Amino acid sequence: MGRELFAAGKDGTRIYVRYREGPGGIGSLASGVGAGSERLTAVLCDGIACDGFIWKYLWDDLARTVNVAHWHYRGHGRSSLPVDPQAIELSDHASDLAAVRAALGGGPVVLFGHSMGCQVILEHLRTHREGVRGLVLICGSSGRITHHFKGTDVLAQILPRIIEQVDAYPHIARAIWSRVPAPMALRIALLAREVDASAVTPADLLPYMRHMVDIDFSMFLHMLRSAGEHSTLDLLPHIDLPALVIAGDRDTFTPPRLAEEMAAALPRGELMMVSGGTHVVPLERKKMVIERVEQFLLERVMGGASLGANAGVSPSQPPAEEAPLPEDPRGLAKDG
Repeated sequence: MGRELFAAGKDGTRIYVRYREGPGGIGSLASGVGAGSERLTAVLCDGIACDGFIWKYLWDDLARTVNVAHWHYRGHGRSSLPVDPQAIELSDHASDLAAVRAALGGGPVVLFGHSMGCQVILEHLRTHREGVRGLVLICGSSGRITHHFKGTDVLAQILPRIIEQVDAYPHIARAIWSRVPAPMALRIALLAREVDASAVTPADLLPYMRHMVDIDFSMFLHMLRSAGEHSTLDLLPHIDLPALVIAGDRDTFTPPRLAEEMAAALPRGELMMVSGGTHVVPLERKKMVIERVEQFLLERVMGGASLGANAGVSPSQPPAEEAPLPEDPRGLAKDG
């Protein structure tokens, strides 16, 4: 059975969460033969301007194995606009994830991220490692997404000027943005081959197109700029958790080399590169993705995960409270 609840962000913003339990007796982490178990929850984290379209099939499929939870970022979907309008940085989403986990009871989790969601969960690990048993990073990178969009840094260069114009004329920008018909945007995406039209059901993409034109345009641009300047590259060598990186070799939004580099930098990372896949691999290759994810959960997360308080800490490191992951208070990438 599913249920809905709201978590509270640090500024009081209401964060929407949906949750469903997996089948009894499955989806547990056993601490030994004949020993007790803890229920594992897959927490699904969206890309920017998304409110769940990418998880349409995984939401049901994962529930065969584990509990499943999905939440909306502040200002997205059924979550409220930020109480503090300035609290829309990447680090604010990472903090909201902590509130979501607390609202779910604080049990063991495997964190799933799509696109910007990969950055959110990696940044979350900077301060909240305890209870995380594994990562599934889909069509994303460790950061600076606007510097790699379509293989160039053009978006990073022009974004500040776009934000300046939108902030100067918010009503005009909002009127133009909100009048883009979702079906038209979908047709453009299909014609531009941003997705694999032969493998995806167009109706699966319409919810994203509709949500995209409904979101506050200025807030979206400011969030995008934050994600574009944020990096978790410094964290990757310290995240000693089972990590499955899934990417499409035709992804133009997040070039596949970024996924390759991320998987190589994670101590226990493994890469699944999907031939012909684009930025929406979970919708294009549904069966392939869920089979690989279930194998990862059963063999790498549930089969051999440590249940100690310091799971996710490299064996060469002291306990978590003595060796926190590198701090980056602003969440900004360092030059070089």
